[in-house]
Amino acid sequence: MTSNEGDLSIRPRHPRSAPLSGVAERFGLRVDVADPGLDGVVATGATLDSRDVRPGDLYAALPGSRRHGAEFAAQAAERGAVALLSDAAGAALARSAGIGLPILVSDGDPRDILGEAAAEIYGTAELDATVFGVTGTNGKTSVVYLVAALLEAAGLRAGLSSTAERRVGDTAMTSALTSPEAPELHGLLARMVEERAEGISLEVSAHAVERHRIDGVRFDVVAFNNVSHDHLDDFSDMESYFQAKLALFDPAHAARGVVVVDTPYGVRVARESRIPVTTLATEYGAEADWHLAVTRQDIDGVSFALQGPGGARFRGRVPVFGRFMAENAALALIMLHEAGIPIEQVAAGLAAANPAEPGLIPIYIPGRLEAINPGSAGPRFYVDYGHTPGAFQAMLDALGEVAPGRVIFMFGADGDRDTTKREEMGRIAAAGSDILIVCDYHPRSEDPASIRAQLIAGAESAGRAEVIERGDPREAVRLAVSLARPEDVILYAGPGHEDYQEVAGQHLPYSARDEVRAALREAGLL
Repeated sequence: MTSNEGDLSIRPRHPRSAPLSGVAERFGLRVDVADPGLDGVVATGATLDSRDVRPGDLYAALPGSRRHGAEFAAQAAERGAVALLSDAAGAALARSAGIGLPILVSDGDPRDILGEAAAEIYGTAELDATVFGVTGTNGKTSVVYLVAALLEAAGLRAGLSSTAERRVGDTAMTSALTSPEAPELHGLLARMVEERAEGISLEVSAHAVERHRIDGVRFDVVAFNNVSHDHLDDFSDMESYFQAKLALFDPAHAARGVVVVDTPYGVRVARESRIPVTTLATEYGAEADWHLAVTRQDIDGVSFALQGPGGARFRGRVPVFGRFMAENAALALIMLHEAGIPIEQVAAGLAAANPAEPGLIPIYIPGRLEAINPGSAGPRFYVDYGHTPGAFQAMLDALGEVAPGRVIFMFGADGDRDTTKREEMGRIAAAGSDILIVCDYHPRSEDPASIRAQLIAGAESAGRAEVIERGDPREAVRLAVSLARPEDVILYAGPGHEDYQEVAGQHLPYSARDEVRAALREAGLL
């Protein structure tokens, strides 16, 4: 089931009450001079989204890039906020609008203390659950789902938060951000503990670390898999982007770490980490604590062997193609091992669930190499959320090893986002496919034809694939199906699990998965 209609976050059903006088004292917040006082005022929740305010909330009115959250204080008050947290400018805005709620004023940026304050309100500073965090450019979502699946195999109740969804028990909600804002995250954690989650798996973006979204969370184990070109519209260069991810490996955030050391960035994380780390290598002969070997792969999945310290061993299979999926599974297994959950316990749980294939790790990741027509006798069609050069390279390299026929690849690029990666995306896409179809993704305020031109320029520089431009993604999907032979594989990268397309400021309904199903049915292939 999904969360209650209209809710923008998952929260505890039975929240605790936190006196705001204690919050103000702990974080050195002053009470606005016109304030009615904090005596007896308690908060049962917190949010920085005025649309998500519920009765009893502390509304965090933060300065934004375009508008100040205090401009929405009246809406927050109407919805039941008991107090505001803001800066001096926000307090002045709220008072000028006639807001009569108590206002806690931070002399610095209130975002800097918001995570810890939310943890105080929700009681999540210390959790009766093991908390796992995963950072990297590509594969974070897959690792988060694999951690949750392995926890369940070990007999433990799991909750997760990823780019695709937030999930605890039988409640799930589509995600708006890779890592939720701090108040939303702590509300989610409180709900997970309320529902007796024993292991919690969280995707952690570079933005989440830099923008204090994970403040107040104490991770038991964090992991790093890779860094590649992405988000350079927000980070000045690759080094700044890398440093934001490295910052997770600090005692302020985590106790232990697991690092893939196949790349120079991974080696740096292992060397520069401020917490104890264990390392994983997928290259034969590389120096590491754990070693992974792919033993068999085809279009239906990848089998692998993992060996670690003290004779730890695991042989398993992930029913999704690609060497990188074996790496993701190995990383998840090591994270559990580092948290004190023996690999033998996980293996026993998997074997009990599926005696015919004891090492099979059952996994469904919404919009991540999702097979729309698995086992089809016709062309296989996959939809994926990948939208970086690194993701394209990994997927196309994997298909090059297992695709029984040609690879038909279709993709577009984000408008109003990092433009420096577009030509590289086009080049990699064309170099790894036989037919490349360039369509629109989220053009936003940009001219879609201009975005496509940049992608095509990169594609043509590779000089390999047949390159076709088809702006409308609905037409592009049907073109791909019409061009495919029974043995071919079609991969549609970008939209993944999303259910909209952003064009000129509007969110238009569009589901790549639904569109592909419709096209396959029209062609008699589904």
